[in-house]
Amino acid sequence: MPVSYKKLWKILIDRDMKKKDLTKIAGISTASMAKLGRNENITTDVLVKICNALECDIGDIVEVVRKE
Repeated sequence: MPVSYKKLWKILIDRDMKKKDLTKIAGISTASMAKLGRNENITTDVLVKICNALECDIGDIVEVVRKE
């Protein structure tokens, strides 16, 4: 199933953060950030690092897109 990271981008906008800032504070690679930008699957480890950096839950940054 496809995933969407729109919730993550909204959080970054609300907190006036750039993707580069998130990469730095979460300790994730630019390759992982590029995958997020393309709504590709990434490891749970990366999602957990982002959640820890943003002090949020996985459901706050990712959602599964159901095809009808």
